[in-house]
Amino acid sequence: MKTIALVLGASLAAATAAQAQAVVNHAIAVLIPGKDSKIAGTVHFKKEAGGVHVTGTFTGLAAGSHGFHIHELGDCSAADFTSAGGHFNPAGNPHAGPKDAKRHEGDMGNIEAKADGSATVDYVDPELGFEGAKSIVGRGVVVHANPDDFKTQPTGNAGGRVACGAIGLAKSE
Repeated sequence: MKTIALVLGASLAAATAAQAQAVVNHAIAVLIPGKDSKIAGTVHFKKEAGGVHVTGTFTGLAAGSHGFHIHELGDCSAADFTSAGGHFNPAGNPHAGPKDAKRHEGDMGNIEAKADGSATVDYVDPELGFEGAKSIVGRGVVVHANPDDFKTQPTGNAGGRVACGAIGLAKSE
């Protein structure tokens, strides 16, 4: 039995080491709707020169602006998505807009929903990454009920969380 345990332990350690060395260049978050919400969406994160290319499509939103953030945890289990924690902020910066020099890494701004409830995002974020302290893998994407004002600390006064999705590894293309 001891030999089997040693072999299994060595195999697990080797698999973990190989996975840790794997280069991550694509992640995805599939959003689930909150209570009384019909929001759905998918957000892709792809490594490219200058940062991470963020693309996404959303449906079921109320027309207008909605705060759009990466949160600390990929845990969307609480009915109000508070289980995702606060904004992802490994550098300890103040909350701000996505183009500000000092901001939470998770401050991605607002998404703009059309009258039919659809929205898209497509931009490169220089603050996001897949390695080290800035790794977004395992974190959560949250869409808020209201627009982010880019000022109010620490959340931008964006209101309740209406959709959430964990960021996981995606098949590289």
